[in-house]
Formats: sequence, structure tokens, C-alpha cells
Amino acid sequence: MTSLKLVLDTNILISAALSSQGSPAKLVQKVLADHRLVFSQPTFDELRTRLYRPKFDRYITLETRERLLHDFNACAHWVDIGEPKLYSRDRDDDKFIETALVAQAPYLVSGDSDLLVVEPLSNLEIVSVQQAVGVLGL
Repeated sequence: MTSLKLVLDTNILISAALSSQGSPAKLVQKVLADHRLVFSQPTFDELRTRLYRPKFDRYITLETRERLLHDFNACAHWVDIGEPKLYSRDRDDDKFIETALVAQAPYLVSGDSDLLVVEPLSNLEIVSVQQAVGVLGL
């Protein structure tokens, strides 16, 4: 399989950070090893903000959070987006779709029901972790 650009939404990346055994972690490892993780500044900012929430303090150290953000930043394919168009019923999720479209990423992986029910878009599939695992052959 050729290298793909993929947008992984915040919940997938945080799930992977919290548990190295689950499907989200395996997916993130595969994307980092064989594909390109895509961020825009708004999607990365959301990850940073959510990752530093106090509710995660007992599960993941501050040092580990800093290392994850550093590593994601260093290896990511970055795109610039403007104000996203309206795609989903949750306006806050539209930045992920806009990021994927600007990057020409064929997949946006999410566990968010607001994203998973978006009407089909040309050249972009919004898929669950399980669907992405199947697509990438994990």
C-alpha cells in the first residue's frame, strides 16, 4: 500500500496516548510508521488543549504529553486552513474535515458520531477506527 495522508481526530489520538494496547494506539503506530499524520494549527491546538486537561493527570504524565505533542508536531504533514465551511452538525468538528480536504487526505478517522454521520464528500471518507484498521490492513 502506498503512503497515505490521514487526519486522526483528537479523541483517537488521546485514546492512543492513554492506552498502548487498543485499536487507536495500533492505528496511530501504523500511521506514524507507514503514512503521514496531518494537522492544521486548529486541529493541533485542540489536541494540545484537550491533552492538558486535569482529568488525564493520573493517566499520563506532563512529560509524556509534551513528548507526544513534540513528536506529532515533528512528523506531521501541516496544512493551512481558513475558516472552515459548515460540514457537520457540530461546528467545532468542521476544522478536521477542512484539514483533510486541504491536505487531500483520503481518510479522516474519528470516533465522533457528529463526524461519522456527515454526508459523503468527494475524495474524503470519514471512517471509524475499526474501518481504518481494515483499510490499512492491521
